[in-house]
Amino acid sequence: MTELSRKRPEFRNINAFKDLTTYRLPPAGWVSILHRASGGLMFVLLPLIVWLFDTSISSEISFARFTSAFTAGIGFIPGWLFKLVVLALIWAYLHHLIAGLRHLFMDARHAVTKEFGKSSAIVTLVLSIGLTLVLGAKLFGLY
Repeated sequence: MTELSRKRPEFRNINAFKDLTTYRLPPAGWVSILHRASGGLMFVLLPLIVWLFDTSISSEISFARFTSAFTAGIGFIPGWLFKLVVLALIWAYLHHLIAGLRHLFMDARHAVTKEFGKSSAIVTLVLSIGLTLVLGAKLFGLY
């Protein structure tokens, strides 16, 4: 039987324990879920964002404390863990921005087709992950 003629399963009443493990979410679904998750992550980390901004521009002494947080850490939080949290924040910002621009473009152009939804979702995922890797390499001092 060819792949096109094979009948795909229909999920009407999804059993969370049985059906969710076999359900394949399309790329547009992943982008939508990650868009919400990235917005939530940025909201939860908003106090950290305000602290980072405040300590980076207040004075030279506070900027020195800001830069030492990335190397020596803060209190009981080691520097590498602080960098991972900031890297998650970088990903959240980039993904939320790119996915938001995708949604705005689709709304403005009425480009709501299955093909464009899939291709733009893949571009969104590749761009957000690729830019996060580039900025993460800079954050961890690889270049």
